Amino acid sequence: MRRLSVRLLTPPLPLRSFTWGDLVVGLLVAVMVSVGVRLAVHAPPELKGPEISLSLTVLPWYALLSIGRMLVAYTLSLLFTLLYGYAAARYRRAEPILLPLLDVLQSVPILSFLPVVLLSFSAMLPQAAAVELASIVLICTSQVWNLTFSWYQSLRTVPADLQEAGRIFRLNAWLRFRHLELPFAAIGLVWNSMMSWAGGWFFLMAAEIFTVGDRDFRLPGLGAYLKEAAARGNVTAMGWGLAMLIAVIVVLDQLVWRPLLAWAERFKLEMVESRDVHASWFYNALRSSGMAGWLRATVLRPTLERLDTWCTRRFLQSAAQGSDERFLIWMWRAVAAAGGCALLYGAYRAGALLTTVTAAQWRDIGVGLLATLGRVAAALVMALGWTLPVGVAIGTNPRVAGWLQPVVQIAASVPATALFPIVLLFLLGLPWGLNVAAVLLMLMGTQWYLLFNTIAGVSAIPQDLKDTAALLRLSRADRWRTLLLPALVPSLVTGGITASGGAWNASIVAEYVEFGGQTAATIGLGALIAQATARGDYPLLLAATLTMIFTVVTLNRLLWRRLYRLAEERFRME
Repeated sequence: MRRLSVRLLTPPLPLRSFTWGDLVVGLLVAVMVSVGVRLAVHAPPELKGPEISLSLTVLPWYALLSIGRMLVAYTLSLLFTLLYGYAAARYRRAEPILLPLLDVLQSVPILSFLPVVLLSFSAMLPQAAAVELASIVLICTSQVWNLTFSWYQSLRTVPADLQEAGRIFRLNAWLRFRHLELPFAAIGLVWNSMMSWAGGWFFLMAAEIFTVGDRDFRLPGLGAYLKEAAARGNVTAMGWGLAMLIAVIVVLDQLVWRPLLAWAERFKLEMVESRDVHASWFYNALRSSGMAGWLRATVLRPTLERLDTWCTRRFLQSAAQGSDERFLIWMWRAVAAAGGCALLYGAYRAGALLTTVTAAQWRDIGVGLLATLGRVAAALVMALGWTLPVGVAIGTNPRVAGWLQPVVQIAASVPATALFPIVLLFLLGLPWGLNVAAVLLMLMGTQWYLLFNTIAGVSAIPQDLKDTAALLRLSRADRWRTLLLPALVPSLVTGGITASGGAWNASIVAEYVEFGGQTAATIGLGALIAQATARGDYPLLLAATLTMIFTVVTLNRLLWRRLYRLAEERFRME
């Protein structure tokens, strides 16, 4: 027995490292960033939010405000994921644009987004609305990319027999989405939703209190409380803030994530019932609740039935009426021509802004790029070294999962940026202290993407394949070679690409740190972006951000995209 997965018999898709879509998307992002920078120049000269209190009495209220922003951002992230990922996976004409754009967007560092988004909104909206909307958008950018990659990977790896069943039953796009594609992707989406919330907590401190040049904005919330405590060097307040954050994480784990994991077990693709199932006392209580049953029967089920009927009618009407293809083609050409002209003009203005960057600054960008690339690679290697065996142990051993999984979920949700000042107290006095601390913070911010996707991949392995491996009495090495590693390839690729993007993002807060009124920085591209943001040096910010984007996109196209194709062609479950 060589392998427990089945290779596809279809010829592999042609793999091109770069396409015309990459050029268009690269120009588009450069234009967007430069337009945001120009809007930022015209933002109000003074931006000052309310003072952040470090009193214990405000912590519950701050926690509720932060949870509300996280919930709104997650809702927007999920909607974006379902629409964008579906379009990228299903429409071949859109894929050459949507996939490069997704690569670019997930590689844009959140702290490069922040001044552009915040100051652009400030130039167009009232201050209160601008800072609140900017905070939600920035939290959304830390949550959305791994969800989208997971959804896209699931859509591209739906087993062929399930797709054939959908065609036999003549499922329209809506019914195929609700009864086939979404259930197949449910386990991965739940685990990546947990990771998205962890990513939101990670950057919450940056999204709720921030300084750009002479402008200062802040929002009352748990992230602002922790960052203000770190800025004042108030270790006691940091301890209380972390305690409140951990309490919130534990409550969400018990009331939200564990029930969702238990609910998602019904969508596992298998021929025999799995014996390794997630348990949740709250989920069991909801299932046995008479009121919950009444709500399902009288509200949820009729609502879904009416939604199915309405969507089915809409698809039938669209198919019956058809469309004027010639008109649509000419409309598309007109829009593309207008967009192309605007894109070329914007690229010209962005190029003019980049000409103000000096040769010395470009040299610093090149040196910083190499330094940050080395730290990112080190963090990914260390993360993979421990997350793969631990993730497999959690996914295959119920006893280990019973006590280790809750610890992992809580640890992943505690933002490393909140713990980083404490780590710095011990490391700054050591040789290479800040370099070691920077790699450690990148590791703390990226390892969970790999771990959660590994657990999700192991959880999705059908029980009949596990039983087959047990009946054949495969050794541990053979079980890893023929079952675990082939089944985990799609999840590892998804975790790897999102972990890589997270590491580049984390470099900004890892290489430039403020604590107790002091600033510590090391050589790196992230440090340059943070310094340019703090000084309001917009040309340098644009140049460093575009350099990071180009580097991450190049790595994605040359490495991760090839691995995606490999996972799709050889390691999909059939």
